[in-house]
Amino acid sequence: MVHSIISEDKATPAEVEKRDSTFVSPYKKITGFDAVANIICFDIYENMIYAALSDKVSVFDISGAHQHDFPIRSNIRDIVVDDSGIYLLFPAGIDYYALDGQKIDKWEACSDNSDYCSFATTKDYIFVTDAGNKNICQYDKQGGFIRFIDSPEGFIIPSYSFDIININDTLYCSNSGRHKIESYTTDGTFIASFGKTGTQAGAFVGCCNPTYLAKSSDGNILTSEKGIPRISCYGKDGKFRTILFDSHSLGGGTTAYEMQVSEGNIYIASEKTISVYRFDPTLSEKSCAGCEADCPLRKNVE
Repeated sequence: MVHSIISEDKATPAEVEKRDSTFVSPYKKITGFDAVANIICFDIYENMIYAALSDKVSVFDISGAHQHDFPIRSNIRDIVVDDSGIYLLFPAGIDYYALDGQKIDKWEACSDNSDYCSFATTKDYIFVTDAGNKNICQYDKQGGFIRFIDSPEGFIIPSYSFDIININDTLYCSNSGRHKIESYTTDGTFIASFGKTGTQAGAFVGCCNPTYLAKSSDGNILTSEKGIPRISCYGKDGKFRTILFDSHSLGGGTTAYEMQVSEGNIYIASEKTISVYRFDPTLSEKSCAGCEADCPLRKNVE
């Protein structure tokens, strides 16, 4: 079980940017492509990219060539694509589509107070984070409610920063108000938590970080923060590995960047653009000094 004691780094944002000014990302941009409007969320499945816009899902192949669109209702919060089809999350329910974009079903939220944020799927289940009730709602794949999952530490969720991912049937979700990531089994049993407050590498700063989570090709955890944007990598045991992108290499601003990993590449969304980055060994000597030699992000390209 991994727990961390909270320790506050008192550095100001300006001091952090000055301190990190020599950072070099180990990832180099290799390509990018645009949707017709801002991308709210996206997922990658079987070498296809599914980007949810305000009124439709645009589907691209892995090279960024547009394939087709299908219409959706407004106010989408998240998208997950797996063997069963396409799942779209809204504040009070889930819409279910076939992979060709044909709508199959829809399910209402678990309670009148629900305000859904993010979700993840396994072979048999759907797990939805609910900012309204501050818990995780578990469904089966037919939309049947199974249980509520509560945090033993208590979820504190400012600004809808309540992401969740599945790594080999272990669920990892952000408890952003506590600057932590918590893990659970698929029957809702709490496993562990990790995270600490601070501006230094390996810590989370601001009122609500980490904002987004993603899994690497080898099952490690990527985190994306807002305020001073950066993307970092942690092991499944919660051990910090390295920063992958700082604010400068991401393009600045204050908004967190959503990311997905496929075939060793990192796909990062910003407004209506998805940029594709690949590990560059010539850059890693400058940027990965603190990362273990067996880093799976490195192994994917060696």
